[in-house]
Amino acid sequence: MIEKPLAASPYSLSPIPYLLFPQLLMLDPAAKIAENVSRIRGRIAEAAARSGRSADAVTLVAVTKYASLDAVRHVLAAGCHDLGESRPQQLWQRAESLADPLIRWHFIGHLQRNKVHRTLPAAAMVHSIDSPRLLAAIDEERLPSPMPVLLEVNVSGDAAKHGFSPDTVESFLTTSAQYKNVSIRGLMCMGGLESDRDATRREFASLRTLRDRLRPNCPTGVELVELSMGMSGDFEMAIEEGATLVRIGSALFE
Repeated sequence: MIEKPLAASPYSLSPIPYLLFPQLLMLDPAAKIAENVSRIRGRIAEAAARSGRSADAVTLVAVTKYASLDAVRHVLAAGCHDLGESRPQQLWQRAESLADPLIRWHFIGHLQRNKVHRTLPAAAMVHSIDSPRLLAAIDEERLPSPMPVLLEVNVSGDAAKHGFSPDTVESFLTTSAQYKNVSIRGLMCMGGLESDRDATRREFASLRTLRDRLRPNCPTGVELVELSMGMSGDFEMAIEEGATLVRIGSALFE
């Protein structure tokens, strides 16, 4: 059964015609995206239950990288207000075009230091802190409050991936007190480029294990409460292994 979109808006649609004529979903992008959101939220809830948590423990971040502005509006109308972008210029443009106070933009891609100044005012969280130099550049910005950030960890060891190696995260955290304008909220990872599903699950589990080991002895100002891991093809596995933020694009917009 196709549910009514989660939030009332000008894009909200009555489900009745689509129950009678399901093929109309293929003709109406707003209805299709609303149906996708409902389906993904159901899968998130089921995976969270398997890990002994509630669906509220997992935040769905809708990755809008390849979506049109209209499609992004449809996903907003369906109740997704946490949006993810991996390209700074596109984040700047979309934050300006979609001036909705309910939107929380998550920057999830590689961030160059020369784009920090313009990116931070639009972002609610940066998932991809991959070096001390990037964190220092963010710390130099004068924002109204500390910027919530996640440390990207290269759990797979892929040479092509950015991020801290697992064995350097602990030593880096001991220096974190010097950063007054950032709030380290957790860790982030992506599955390895060549990893099969079993290897990806082990990588997600290793990030959770690292977080759980470091969390009791965090320096002042560091709260490792978030785990950002899992995308359209593996988000259920990530949730089962402890993800609190899942980054989903194609499964929402297909």
